[in-house]
Amino acid sequence: MEFLVQKIGMSRTIGSVSTPVTLLKILNTKVCEIKESGQALVAYARGKAQNKSIVGQQKKYNLSKEYNRFATLVVSNTEIGDLDVTSLENAQRLKVSFNTKGRGFSGAMKRWNFQGGPAAHGSRFHRRLGSIGNREWPGRVQPGKKMAGHYGNEKVTVQAQVLSFDKENGIIVLKGSVAGYNGAFGKIAIIK
Repeated sequence: MEFLVQKIGMSRTIGSVSTPVTLLKILNTKVCEIKESGQALVAYARGKAQNKSIVGQQKKYNLSKEYNRFATLVVSNTEIGDLDVTSLENAQRLKVSFNTKGRGFSGAMKRWNFQGGPAAHGSRFHRRLGSIGNREWPGRVQPGKKMAGHYGNEKVTVQAQVLSFDKENGIIVLKGSVAGYNGAFGKIAIIK
């Protein structure tokens, strides 16, 4: 089973052994259409985006105006309505997918943890990348060369242990950290 979640942030347990934890809020999701493969089309609220195609989907599935995003998930529901979250009560481990924090265009030292050159006077090689190719062979820059460029905003999936689940508030507590900023949207899946 898969669920859409929003990252609340990190905290820690208080006790003889303090454990770092991540808090995730399960989004209020409606199942619109169930397919044969166990997958379903679900609707959820995110922002205020509205256009003719969204309005058409809302009218087709008799949804309120707040449900303006749609996704396909593997669900345990057998009928249309609210997403069934009872399977999370017995879950031990989850597969958690989030996008990492986007850091924009970054230099090679920040992006790839390169050392850089001497910082003393007289050096003209401080935070530069350095040589990127050879002379006669191959006569070009090899594919996959570590250089400056776009850093972050990549999908990262980790497995995490479930410490507790509050069904009433829809908050799940995972051991350790997951990628993404506070407030980021992601997906979790139960590992069997």
